[in-house]
Amino acid sequence: MKLILTQEVTGLGAPGDVVEVKDGYGRNYLVPRGLGTQWTKGGEKQVAQIRAARASREIASLEEARALKARLESAPVRFTARTGAGGRLFGAVTPADVAEAVKTTTGLDVDRRKVEVGNPIRAIGSYTVQVRLHPEVSASIDLEVVPQA
Repeated sequence: MKLILTQEVTGLGAPGDVVEVKDGYGRNYLVPRGLGTQWTKGGEKQVAQIRAARASREIASLEEARALKARLESAPVRFTARTGAGGRLFGAVTPADVAEAVKTTTGLDVDRRKVEVGNPIRAIGSYTVQVRLHPEVSASIDLEVVPQA
């Protein structure tokens, strides 16, 4: 099955890429979650629009990405969340929450789609979160989740 990716899928491709996947993976996972659409001849215009939007959001150079990585990894990011008994959070820390915490702490804009939380963060503590800045550069952010006062 040929699909046009509409969002980044780890290990498969980036938005605007045309990929060949197994029928079940495409039909049961990628398409229902909005990660990809069926490839058609008319879809080439859609691919061009997705690639243009991606190019405007991405960090242009490798040196710029490395400098941003150094700035992100230099200071820990603190996120305050509402907690219940035993230090458990009401809900979980999402990639959008991490991106907002990075912006308030460091002043740097990070795209929420580039943040990889891994296992859901549902308790107070220190965590490591990955941010894909460039295809060759990924930053590890120290995230400290603290209770709201």
